[in-house]
Amino acid sequence: MTLMKSWIESANAPDGQFPRNNLPYGVFSTNGTEPRCGAAIGDMIVDLTAMEEEGILTATDDPVLDVPFWNDFMELGPEVWNAYRAKLQALLAEDADRVVEPYLVPMEAAQMHLPFLISEYTDFYAGRHHAENVGTMFRGKDNALPPNWLSIPIGYNGRASSVVVSGTPVRRPWGQVKGPDDDLPRFAPSARFDIELELGAVVGMPSEGPVTVAEADRMIFGYVLLNDWSARDIQAWEYQPLGPFQAKATATTISAWIVTRAALEPFRVTTPDRARPLLPYLTEPGPMLYDIDLAVTLAPEGKAATTIARTNYREMYYSAAQQLAHHTTSGCPMNTGDLLGSGTISGPTKESRGSLLELSWGGKEPVSLDTGGTRCFIEDGDTLTLTGHAQDDGYRIGFGRCEGQLLPALKDPYTRT
Repeated sequence: MTLMKSWIESANAPDGQFPRNNLPYGVFSTNGTEPRCGAAIGDMIVDLTAMEEEGILTATDDPVLDVPFWNDFMELGPEVWNAYRAKLQALLAEDADRVVEPYLVPMEAAQMHLPFLISEYTDFYAGRHHAENVGTMFRGKDNALPPNWLSIPIGYNGRASSVVVSGTPVRRPWGQVKGPDDDLPRFAPSARFDIELELGAVVGMPSEGPVTVAEADRMIFGYVLLNDWSARDIQAWEYQPLGPFQAKATATTISAWIVTRAALEPFRVTTPDRARPLLPYLTEPGPMLYDIDLAVTLAPEGKAATTIARTNYREMYYSAAQQLAHHTTSGCPMNTGDLLGSGTISGPTKESRGSLLELSWGGKEPVSLDTGGTRCFIEDGDTLTLTGHAQDDGYRIGFGRCEGQLLPALKDPYTRT
């Protein structure tokens, strides 16, 4: 495909994130307004709630954007999603009448909110490079992958209540930790706080029983950048035998814009060759990953950012559609608004590792910053930012930013001081 030009000039920049090809959905407010639904176009936001109120652009006869979340719209299904998006693209076309102009809001004047009500949150462990790196650190190269890893998308149920939108500060957590020289665990602030670079799949359609990979793909409304903040020292003590718990419950940050599955269609790529055959229910009917360049920057407080990692979503071993299909095998119902974390997206090289645990190899190889100093794990005041885009000839599909600053731990977590 090529750039779909718009009468909004900022949407036609070849390196812009939000051309007419994209039109991601979010929730925003401005001074004096309640949060409302909108779409990003260039450096502007289209107030879709207001356009629905005026009858200029509607999805159905009944209002669905009169609430500050996209769940009601998502429940309408792929046919409605696609038809609505096509109508919005037509209204923003280069030669269209400018009926949308009164409903444009500058991005710089808007505050962003969570774009959907998160029903439940599941995080996966589905990147082979990440799994092998972490496994090598803790179990040795010969036993890096668990015996089931090449057959099953491993995941755990996380906390939907702690998912926050980009820009929300995150506080260093307390928890049980036990170092190699400790006889017993102690209660202390996490000293090895980390990020995980992920992509989050937003489930738009519910299920009532097992679904195929093809059906799962149609259920996905879109994708967000996702930072799975992780307290590695808390995790090391608690994770056996049932896996992560409090180490992952502090916060999960997502980007403010949902990039629709439709916008990503031109960028589909296949999953990697399988080390051993998957069971038939996980067989993919076609390419299910996407060619999305991803990056992580770290900025110490008051200093410029350093890019500490670059990778691509195509490195994943299991696609979001496979993860969703597997999630339903037991009959587990999936809900509109469920969020699925991809698992850490790491590549084959050192600079493509998606967590500081890997980048610093457990703290043994500190990461150098452009502003001086090093990092093994996140320090108080650091701001971590995830970015990503899919690139085609003359345009890109961007996700915006997934950003959070780490605040110091409370001195006394029980008096919240």
